[in-house]
Amino acid sequence: MINIKLYSENRRILQIAIPSIISNITVPLLGLIDVTIVGHLGSPAYIGAIAVGGMLFNIIYWIFGFLRMGTSGMTSQAYGQHDLNEITRLLLRSVGVGLSIAICLLILQYPILKLAFTFIQTTPEVEQLATTYFYICIWGAPATLGLYGFAGWFIGMQNSRFPMFIAITQNIVNIMASLIFVFVFGMKVQGVAMGTLIAQYGGFGMAVFLWFAFYRKRLNIRVCWHEIMDKVAMRRFFQVNGDIFFRTLCLVAVTTFFTSTGARQGDIVLAVNTLLMQLFTLFSYIMDGFAYAGEALAGRYIGARNKIALSRTIRLLFGWGIGLSLSFTLLYGVGGKGFLSLLTNDPAVIQEAGTYFYWVLAVPLAGFAAFLWDGILIGATATRLMLYSMLVASGTFFLIYYLFFGMMGNHALWMAFLIYLLLRGSMQWVLWNRHNELA
Repeated sequence: MINIKLYSENRRILQIAIPSIISNITVPLLGLIDVTIVGHLGSPAYIGAIAVGGMLFNIIYWIFGFLRMGTSGMTSQAYGQHDLNEITRLLLRSVGVGLSIAICLLILQYPILKLAFTFIQTTPEVEQLATTYFYICIWGAPATLGLYGFAGWFIGMQNSRFPMFIAITQNIVNIMASLIFVFVFGMKVQGVAMGTLIAQYGGFGMAVFLWFAFYRKRLNIRVCWHEIMDKVAMRRFFQVNGDIFFRTLCLVAVTTFFTSTGARQGDIVLAVNTLLMQLFTLFSYIMDGFAYAGEALAGRYIGARNKIALSRTIRLLFGWGIGLSLSFTLLYGVGGKGFLSLLTNDPAVIQEAGTYFYWVLAVPLAGFAAFLWDGILIGATATRLMLYSMLVASGTFFLIYYLFFGMMGNHALWMAFLIYLLLRGSMQWVLWNRHNELA
C-alpha cells in the first residue's frame, strides 16, 4: 500500500515537474532567437542592442515574478479546499493586478528607460537601437504580466502542461514573425522587437483560450466584483506577493553584484564567471521544475489539511533533489570542461575557468534545497519565511565577499555565492520546522 502511495505521489511530482522543466528550457530561447537573427545583420551594434534591451526586460519582469508565484500558492490551496469560487477569483485578481502594473509601466516607460541608461554605459549607436527595441517591446507588458497570472494559476491547478504549450507556442510565433519582419520586410531591430511583441500576445491569447476551453464551464463561474476586490482577500494577496517582491529584489541584488564584480576584475574573469554560471543556470532549470511541483502539491495538501501527504511529498521532493544534485555533480565532473569548450574556444578563458571549476562542482549539493524550499513555502503561502531566509543569506553573501576578497580575489565571490545558497536552504528548513502550523 505504501509503495503504491509513493509511486502515485512520485508520478504527481513528475507530471508537474517535467512540463515545467521543458517550459523553463524554452524561456532563454526567446532571447537566443533574437540574438541569432540580428547576428546575421552585419553589425555588432544590433547584438548589443538586443542584449541591453533583453537585460532591461529580464530585470523588469523578474521583479514582478511574484504575480506567478503568489498566484500559484494561493490557487493550489484553494484547489485543495475545493473552493471553486475562490479559484476563479484568484485568477481574475492576479491578472487584474498584472494588467494594472503593466499600465503603470506603459505610462512610465520614458523615465524607466532614462533611469536604465544612467546605469548602463554603452555606445550611442547601441543605445539608440536598444531604445527602439525597448519602446516597441514595452507594449508587450500587459500580455507578459497577464500571462504570469495565468501561468501561476495553471500550476496551482496542478496543470503544468498548459504553461509548456504556451511557452512552445511563443517560441514558434517568435521565430516565424521575427524572420518575416527582418528578412522579408527588412525591419532589422524593429522587426525583432515586433516578433517578440507578437509572440507575447500570442502566448497570452493561448492562455485565455485554454482557460475558456477547459476551465470556464467546469468551474461554473459566478463573477462578483466586490468579492474579487474584497479588502481582506486583497490584503492577503499583496502581503504574500509583497514578501516575494522584496525577496526577488534581494535575488536581483546578489545576481547583479555577482556579474558586476566579475566585470570589475577584467574581461577574462567576467567571461569565466559568466560561462561557469551557465552550469548553475542549467541546474536551476531542472530544480525549478521540481520547485513548481512543490508549489502545486504543498499548497494542495495544506488546503486539504492533509499533513501526512504533505510530509510524504516533501520527503520525496528532497529524494529527487539529492539524486539530481549528485547526478549533476558527477556530470559536471566528467563533462563540465568539455561543455565549456563548446561555449568558447578562447584558451585563456578555458584555462582560467579550471581554477574556479571546483566551486561549480559544489553548486548542485549546496543549492538544491533552496529551490525546493522556495517551492514548498510558496505553496504554503509562507512567503515571510522565504523573505527572512533571503535577507540573512544575502547579507551573509556580501559580508563574506568583502571579508575575504582581499585574500582570495574572485574565489571569495564564488565562496560567498555557495554559502548564500546553503543558507537559503538551511534557514528555510529551520523556519519551516519552527512554524508549528505547517510542520
